[in-house]
Amino acid sequence: ELHSLRDVARRGPSDRATEAQHAKGKLTARERIALLLDEGSFREVEQLRRHRATGFGLEAKKPYTDGV
Repeated sequence: ELHSLRDVARRGPSDRATEAQHAKGKLTARERIALLLDEGSFREVEQLRRHRATGFGLEAKKPYTDGV
């Protein structure tokens, strides 16, 4: 179960969010990190963390990871 949760977290909030970033000519945070660092030199921690914000409608959106 833990492995499947990590896979979900690695995929990001949604395909639509990733496509929106790409449509703006931007990369996702993980894509930018992959370009900056040597392969295998980065270890992501707290992949399953979720924010606790309640303003601006954020209480309805709780993607995995808390930010970069």
